[in-house]
Amino acid sequence: QVPLVESGGGLAQAGGSLRLSCAASGRTFSTYARGWLRQAPGKEREFVAGVNWSGSSTVYADSVKGRFTISRDNAKTTVYLQMNSLKPEDTAVYYCAARSTIHYSTRLMDYDYWGQGTQVTVSS
Repeated sequence: QVPLVESGGGLAQAGGSLRLSCAASGRTFSTYARGWLRQAPGKEREFVAGVNWSGSSTVYADSVKGRFTISRDNAKTTVYLQMNSLKPEDTAVYYCAARSTIHYSTRLMDYDYWGQGTQVTVSS
């Protein structure tokens, strides 16, 4: 059973918006830090955004700062990534991940649970 399930990916035009969701499956992850990471064709997977267990603290990659917003719902089980002012270079498979601690991390190796990913394609 996949512990995290992403949704909301698709095709958008440059300058447009998309909202990704990541739902917990099998366990709540309500006390876990969460993150969004992405992998573009031919590139390594990279960190995009992270949020602590309560949602009170967030961190972003420089490439998305000011355009993307990570948040989590009141039950702290679902995490969102609001993506605005999309650029073609944002095209990638976006993965949701959870870390077995309350603090976020920008390092991929620190995440313990992963979703299967959702494709985001931004056309110019």
